[in-house]
Amino acid sequence: MFGRKSDIFFVGVALGAAALGLMTAHADYRIAGAGPSLMEKAALVERLELTDLCLFTDARYARHPSVADRHSAFQDSPMSAEHFPSGTVVLPPPHLCPQ
Repeated sequence: MFGRKSDIFFVGVALGAAALGLMTAHADYRIAGAGPSLMEKAALVERLELTDLCLFTDARYARHPSVADRHSAFQDSPMSAEHFPSGTVVLPPPHLCPQ
């Protein structure tokens, strides 16, 4: 059916692109249907004055990056390696980044 290996590659890329397009369309459809629910949740967050979302549960400086201090990742030693994988994913808060 496929004469060359590149044909298999291009069919795979086309199927992946089609799957990505379908996932995007499905997400748009679900967001449009959940509009009233999202507005209700946003009002609840504002009314209860909730803080930032807890992104990771492993390190205190990765839970709420907006309130992390500059040296909390190196609390054991300045030359210590990163203990938690989330520390390599989360950027420091903007107010701690040198400009």
